[in-house]
Amino acid sequence: MRRRRGDFYFGDNERKQRDFDEAIANLIIETKFVAFGVGIRKRAFSREFMEVGLDPYLPTDVYVLAISMILERYVDFLANSSEKRMGRLTFEGQGAKEDAYHQMEYARLLMEGTQWVSDKGFRQWLETGLRFTPKRGSHPTELSDMLSRDIYEWIRDDCESTPKWWKLFSRKMYCRGDGRIGKFGIKVFPDSDIREAIERHRRDCGAA
Repeated sequence: MRRRRGDFYFGDNERKQRDFDEAIANLIIETKFVAFGVGIRKRAFSREFMEVGLDPYLPTDVYVLAISMILERYVDFLANSSEKRMGRLTFEGQGAKEDAYHQMEYARLLMEGTQWVSDKGFRQWLETGLRFTPKRGSHPTELSDMLSRDIYEWIRDDCESTPKWWKLFSRKMYCRGDGRIGKFGIKVFPDSDIREAIERHRRDCGAA
């Protein structure tokens, strides 16, 4: 930045960053989407559940657990939307073996359900196959990456901070009624020690 006689000027880099940030903000604001996300606190999950075998119904793979939890919320959204439609899932491709594993676990979810949503409930609202897309710019998955980064930073700070795009993404988060038991788009697990901050965020997003 350059300063002259009390006037404030942006250098080229600062101006480009400002323009870029404004473009991203407008993209989030103007794009029609509903946001969902799950953050698994790995150390707390291992300590509170895996090591003591507290809940035998939970998947032991944190990636599979995250998929299960986010789809529970997505199905609630689909089932309670005024426009009834099937949900279509697109994953970012990670390689043939990894994609096949995710497809297998997704099929298992449709066949077995979870503790909170039955297998029939998943099959009623979700297409039976996954779609995969390679990572590339100018694609909806880029917005997903940005949301994931903000969720990571938010959880890292015990859900007390405000990451760069958090307020804009929060306007897009799914919220129905009181936002409890699968009716809110963001799930943090486990959350027993930070529940007050999470509840505050739900209320900020419109939970009754």
